[in-house]
Amino acid sequence: MISPLISVILPVYNGAETLACALSSVLEQTFENYEILLLDDGSTDNSLQVASMFSDPRLRVFNDGTNHGLAYRLNQGIDLARGPYIARMDQDDVCFPERFAKQIKFLEVHPEIDLLGCRAMVFRNQHDILGLIPFRGTHEEICADPWRGLYLAHPSWMGRTEWFRRHRYRIPEAIHADDQELLLRTYPESRFACLEEVLLAYRKEHFRLSKIWRARLALLKVQLSHFARRRQWSNALLSVVSAFLKVVVDFAVIVMGDKRLFFGQIAEPVPTSLLERFHKLGCESRFRDETRG
Repeated sequence: MISPLISVILPVYNGAETLACALSSVLEQTFENYEILLLDDGSTDNSLQVASMFSDPRLRVFNDGTNHGLAYRLNQGIDLARGPYIARMDQDDVCFPERFAKQIKFLEVHPEIDLLGCRAMVFRNQHDILGLIPFRGTHEEICADPWRGLYLAHPSWMGRTEWFRRHRYRIPEAIHADDQELLLRTYPESRFACLEEVLLAYRKEHFRLSKIWRARLALLKVQLSHFARRRQWSNALLSVVSAFLKVVVDFAVIVMGDKRLFFGQIAEPVPTSLLERFHKLGCESRFRDETRG
């Protein structure tokens, strides 16, 4: 058996509505030497039934019937990975076909890079496109203002397995801030990069204030913890100010009733050519066909 070059870690929890779309986009990559580690975290819907629709031998499904949380499943995937590279993928996002090929090419040419992302377009569904995530290409640009958060969309990550095993996700987990915690903890001794080409469609759920505030609080706690440990007091203060300003925007969203204010950082429109490529993927119509069958 040929060992995979990439191990794709795909944690799943009650993702039946979007999982077929996400899996299809991974299985249709132009680069083919990879495995998919689908790690079910005790789903109570028919996520496992959806996964069983796919017979590709590269798909490995792990299910122990228990709920341990995202960080636990990510670390489980890191331990199970057989490839020298790990790619992250979420249950509700969509890869463009060239994502793995272009990321692996970059990483093999740049051995100094530990973790690589790609630019992403943000959408709610096939017909509600929000825009492009801001682009930061180099390690210095990504980490320039850590008090704002580090710009490297987690479902776009591909990195070296030995880096993930050396650092791992924190347990107990920083719920809603696992990926930012990992980036903040490791960026002083790591090297990050991001491809400018849009190779991922990143699904955003609808505006839910309670969840957003929990995420804001989780991120602030993580930031203050790391900044205090490093005695970066100016960053700690700026993170508090940034969190306060974000809450002000949240209130403006409520008062004005315009939820697009919440996505104000996604300022760049999506080019028509990229929209056409996205619609050609046909993920949502395919999912409807599969569930009928």
